[in-house]
Amino acid sequence: MVVEDKILNLSLLQADLVWEDVRANLASFEKLFGELPSGCDLVVLPEMFSSGFSMKVDRIAESMDGNTICWMKKQAKSLNAVLSGSLMIADDGRLYNRFVFVYPDGLIEHYDKRHLFSMGQENLHFSPGEQRKVISIKGFKVLPQVCYDLRFPVFARNRNDYDLLLNCANWPAPRKEVWQCLLKARAIENQAFVAGVNRVGTDGNGIRYSGDSVIYDARGSVLAAADHSRTILTTTLSLVSLQKFRERFPVLPDADDFDLKR
Repeated sequence: MVVEDKILNLSLLQADLVWEDVRANLASFEKLFGELPSGCDLVVLPEMFSSGFSMKVDRIAESMDGNTICWMKKQAKSLNAVLSGSLMIADDGRLYNRFVFVYPDGLIEHYDKRHLFSMGQENLHFSPGEQRKVISIKGFKVLPQVCYDLRFPVFARNRNDYDLLLNCANWPAPRKEVWQCLLKARAIENQAFVAGVNRVGTDGNGIRYSGDSVIYDARGSVLAAADHSRTILTTTLSLVSLQKFRERFPVLPDADDFDLKR
């Protein structure tokens, strides 16, 4: 029996961010969208793509009806692709570092960053997310994570409930080897595609970012990798190829059981 494949055309936008300037960042990404290849299904921007990793929540945070979400809806419709990235969101009296996914038809899914970076005082300004969430895009089950989440493997454990782990980040250059190592490990141990999109440049706190965005297959082999410059990283993922690999080398059924508690 011939099984019809499911294909996901994935593009990661590795870019410099203008410090705490939402308008400038949205304009910059809008120009970069003009360089996207045709046929994109999912476009991913870095963590806090509209501001950089700032804690100026009172000035920058927006609602789910705010300007940036409206902009994302417009761009997703224009691109005919799911547009995603994290930004500061105020919701029901709390602030979140929220990874938002906007579909071309206006549907919105989101994941709130669970592991807040206490060394950067993120925990003093934001509330942690309470859910591990898997969303569906073009037949792929996608597990969204944000930056620091990457360091916590139990949270990423694949219980055969996702095909692609997607991490958007502002990951500093001095820890680039950790970024690369952990992304590869998550792909191998979870038998899933793993994509990490990071920013480049230097932020308003003098922290430097080297990019190194990358997409791995379930074997830990590099499908696409970026250097340290502004770039678009694109590849095509095949669900059938992933499923065949899992059938030939069935690791997931032997994984330990666990309960994730707060």
